[in-house]
This record gives sequence, C-alpha cells and structure tokens, in this order.
Amino acid sequence: MMLARGFLAVAAGLWLAALGHDRFDAWVDATVLPPLTIETSAEVLDRNGHLLRAYTVADGRWRLAVGLDEVDAGYIDMLLNFEDRRFRDHDGVDLRAMARALAQAAWNGRVVSGGSTLTMQVARLLEEGTTGQVSGKLRQMRVALALERRLSKNEILSLYLLLAPFGGNLEGVRAASISYFGKEPARLTPAEAALLVAIPQSPESRRPDRAADRAEAARDRVLARAVAFHLIDEEEATAALTERVPGLRQPFPAHAPHLADRARAEDPAAREQRLTLDLSLQKKIEALAAEAVEGRGEQLQVAIVVADHASGEILASVGSAAFAADARQGFVDMTTALRSPGSTLKPLVYGLAFDEGLAHPETLLDDRPMTFGGYAPQNFDKLFRGEIRAREALQKSLNLPVVALTDALGPAKLLSAMGKAGMHYRVPGNQPGLAVALGGVGVTLTDMVQLYAAIARGGVALPLGWRMEGDRPEGQRVISAVAAWQVGDILAGLAPPPGAPSNRLAYKTGTSYGHRDAWAIGFDGRHVIGVWMGRADGTPVPGVFGADLAAPVLFQAFNRLKRTLDPQPPPPAATLLVSNAQLPPPLQRFRPRNAVFAAAPDAPAVAFPPDGAEVELLDAGLKVRVSGGTAPFTWMVDGTPVTTGARDREAMLALPGKGFVTLSVIDAAGRSARAQVRVW
Repeated sequence: MMLARGFLAVAAGLWLAALGHDRFDAWVDATVLPPLTIETSAEVLDRNGHLLRAYTVADGRWRLAVGLDEVDAGYIDMLLNFEDRRFRDHDGVDLRAMARALAQAAWNGRVVSGGSTLTMQVARLLEEGTTGQVSGKLRQMRVALALERRLSKNEILSLYLLLAPFGGNLEGVRAASISYFGKEPARLTPAEAALLVAIPQSPESRRPDRAADRAEAARDRVLARAVAFHLIDEEEATAALTERVPGLRQPFPAHAPHLADRARAEDPAAREQRLTLDLSLQKKIEALAAEAVEGRGEQLQVAIVVADHASGEILASVGSAAFAADARQGFVDMTTALRSPGSTLKPLVYGLAFDEGLAHPETLLDDRPMTFGGYAPQNFDKLFRGEIRAREALQKSLNLPVVALTDALGPAKLLSAMGKAGMHYRVPGNQPGLAVALGGVGVTLTDMVQLYAAIARGGVALPLGWRMEGDRPEGQRVISAVAAWQVGDILAGLAPPPGAPSNRLAYKTGTSYGHRDAWAIGFDGRHVIGVWMGRADGTPVPGVFGADLAAPVLFQAFNRLKRTLDPQPPPPAATLLVSNAQLPPPLQRFRPRNAVFAAAPDAPAVAFPPDGAEVELLDAGLKVRVSGGTAPFTWMVDGTPVTTGARDREAMLALPGKGFVTLSVIDAAGRSARAQVRVW
C-alpha cells in the first residue's frame, strides 16, 4: 500500500511538471495558503532580553518565537543534511528525491527515506494535515510550491523552526531546547542538535521523556549521517554518543511570576514585554527567599524588593517564597499587600523634624512617660531612658520621642510627606492620629522601598518602575538634602545583625503590633532593598521581630547583589556637624508643644519600676529608684507614706500585698512623680 501511494505521488508530481507552463503557474498561484502568522507564547523578558517567564498559546502548547539567527548553526546544518539536502535548490517539491525514495523502497521492500522536502513538511504543519493519503500529499506539494513563490528560503526555514513537533505540547526548536535541555537553542552540543533533528520525524514515539532508548537510537543515526557528510568529525561524534538523552522535561522559566502576571494583565495582547529586572539577580533573590522561610513553619512568608535608587528601576521582585497554592499562600504578591510598617516610618519623622528645626541628630529628647490627649504610648520593652540624643533614639527605635516629634509636626505633615514620596497608604477609619508614626497605617513593601529610595537620593522621590522605558522624571522633594543625609548617617551607624559584616549599610527594622509583620529596609550609595516577613493572612507570628528575622535577610540580599557596598554620599555643605553643646540653644533640647505644662528637666521621676511595669515582690519588699529631684525623698504607696526623709535614690518599700499599686515620690522642693505598676 505504501509503495502504491508513493507511485501515485510521484506520478502526480511528474504530471504536474508536464502541464503547460502557463497552466502550471496559474494553478500554483491560485493556491489558497493557510495563515502564515503563527501565534507564539507570550514572553516576559528581563532587562537584557533573557526569558523570565513564558505562557502557553491558546490551545495549551508551548510555541516560543525564535529567529534563524537565534538557533545554533550546527543544528541548522544537521537539519538540512538529514531532512532536505537540496533545500536551497528546489522549488518546494524535489521530484529527484521522491523518485529516489520510491526506488529505495521498491528495492528494500520498505521505506528507507522520505521524499518530502522541508517546505512540504512546513505545508503539512501549517495545515496540520496528514501524510498517509495521496490527496494530502498532493495538497502539501501544491502549498509547498506556493510557499516557495511567496516566501524566502529563510522564511520557510523559520516556519519549520517554529512549528516542528517535539512531543506532547512542545512545538518549535526553542520550546524543545528549553524543555529538554534547560537552555536556549543558540548554543547546542552536537548530541543536542542531533536529538532535535531526530524527534520531529516521530515526535511521540521518540519523546526523550517517554522513550529515551528510541530517541537515543534516532539521534545516533543523525550523528552518523553528520559524520558521513563531514559536518562533524569522528572525535566529536564519539563524544556526542556518550551524552545521555534527557529523561525528563524541565519546567519552563517562571521567574518573578507575580510581576510577570501583572505585566501580562496590563497588556494581554503583547507577545513580548521587557522588564527592568535582572534575571541573574532575580534567581539569587528567589533562592534567598526560599532559604529564609525554610524550617520556620509552613505559614511564614517573605517578600523582597531590590531597586536602583539612582535610576528608579526595580532589579528584583519576589512576592513570595514560592508561587504555589500552599499554606504560605504563595500566589499572593506580598510586595503589593497593605501591611503595618511598624517602626520603619520613624526615619521619615526624624527627617521632617530636622527640616522643621524641631531637632538635630544631637538634640536631647525625653524618653519618659507621656500622654498625648489620652494616648499614652510605651516603648517596645516598656522601659524609659530619660534624656537621649535624637541619633540614639532613632537607632534604638524608641517610641516616646518619635511620637512627641510627630505631635509637634502634626500627623497630617507625615502623611503629606508619604504622599510626596509616591506612597499609596490607607489609614484605618480615615482618622490619622499619632499612632501613624508607630505603624498605624497600611502601606506596601514596594512603597516603603520607594520612600527609603527617596531618602537615599538626597530627599527627592523617584517613582520606582519595573518596565523598561525612558528616563523617569524626578518626583517631589520629600525632605531636604541635609535632613536626608542626617537620617542616612544615623541609620548607617546602626549595629548590623550578629554575623553580618560591619559595612555602614543604612537600614531600619520594624515590627508591627501583635508581631504580624517583620521589616528590614536599607540602602547604600546606589541600591535599596526591602524585606518583609510574616504571614500572608495577617495572623500573628509569636516572637517575631524585624531585627531578628528580617534584618539578616536584608544583609544577605545585599551580599548577593554585590560584594562591596557603594559608599554613602558626603554631607551637604550646609550640614551642621557639631556636638550638643555647640548647637544653638533652641536645638540643644527638644521642647514639645505641652512643654509649658511639662515637668522641669530636674524634676523627680520614678526611674524604677517604670509606669505600667509588672514587677516581682521580693521578701524584702519592692525595690524603687528615683531620678532627678532633690533629697530627702518621701515614698508613698496608694497615697500612704511608707518611707520619709530618704536621702538615697534607691529604697526598699514594704507593701501590704500584691496587685496594682500607685507609687509616688516627693522631693525636698515638694515636686512629685508617680507610676502605676502591677506587683506579683
């Protein structure tokens, strides 16, 4: 039957050739060709054109666009040598090859070689036709002849490279190379090239992932032919024969999946989109994210953003440790999720205060119990440190001083600066209060990175972007260049996490209320990186702190970005670099709005136990300590004097029992202070 069909096909070809020239041309020219515009997979590329992520076409096939110059020349030589040696010479139908194939079949009693040209194969692939029927073969010949008249040889070859079947849902040499070898087809070994030549002849029976033995045998025949026609030498062939045929398909690249999905959603018709990400760095940061949550429970999640604050380009974006429907909710992009920033907004408050002339890095601030219209914030450790320099208050992330500064500035001033930085925030109940300074506002990781980028750039915002485009116009000024440098200098003096290098990285950590969010954001002279860790569903992570959890990841991210940090810029000329004693008197000590009603700096205060503390009652009583004031001191418990005439600043008070008590101390001048504590 096969021989009969072969005879008919050759006879039909000879008959067509015998037709009058005019009638033959008219017949070919009248051919209705199938669509020559082929749908290819949508691709998201990095800044250098490397594939970040690809998507299947509408019918679920992988068919990636590829140019002739993007394919290894050795593969092209093997392909033409094996499939169609006269490809550059015939007009689409090679009657000589068909006659030879028929003669070989008649002599051997079986098909030895095919007579289809590469152009005829393209015709079949375009129409998804069959080769088993004479009518189908005649149709392929007619389409092949027409293709040769309308397309160049290279265009026809390019169609083959795009449409050749490689088993399963793989079409085209690029999809096959990525799936079987994990690389682009620009550089192939002789063994890889031979395998890609062999598979399309019988794509399902020669699939390496299902029939490695048949795939290997077919590959070896291609290699033998390549040696026979001097495409490779014996030594190369011998080495190629030792290469193992891949037994598994590799997954297609799916880096930066959240950002790639966002790009595709914004422009679904685009076949190719170029992002500012760097594939090499993206891989490193994705690996770091996976390491950061490993062994820390199945719900802890991480997100990381790396940006060049000089250009505003995002270089790496990791929305989760794994893009999966798992307990971590990996499909949620945590770089864009609204979360509480904890203490990471404090540098902005200090920068605004420096600009307003309220404080200087060496200004003394009070870290004492304070009440602001009924709002009584406490430090995270519930301790108070008395007078402290603004520099140290920010480095220690104390709450009382920053709330006092925010009260002097006004919460609206802080929110306005966040808006100037390009941040999209959400205030609970739309009622901004002093708690905003401590994280009482919803922000995204990307926006927080953008804020720190503005500080790193001398106080001028530059919207971060992830699409390759022209120069981005600068945004608004958020704080002055002097204030920005002062904040950066303070943050660069913060001690690094244990085991991290002392490299003057300017960074700040934060932990939101209830241990729901752990943050670490830092910058050097060129780059800024933000790390968020927590649970995607917003539930607490007991015992989690930004300094312990997120800060080490931040330092590791910088280490994977580059070996050494870019230096911080020098201070602007107008920067006042002096000690507290050399400051103008108004800047030596911060005076809050209610300073007229506040106690004098030397007034007595209950230094221990601090207001709101829980303390253990010892057998000898309760140990107390007073700071400030003038001896002798009188100590009272719930209004009842228990010690009078004490000249020492420490005392041991006898208490009637445990529970909540109010401690009061009165100095020689009649000035008093008190603290409410729980004794157990």
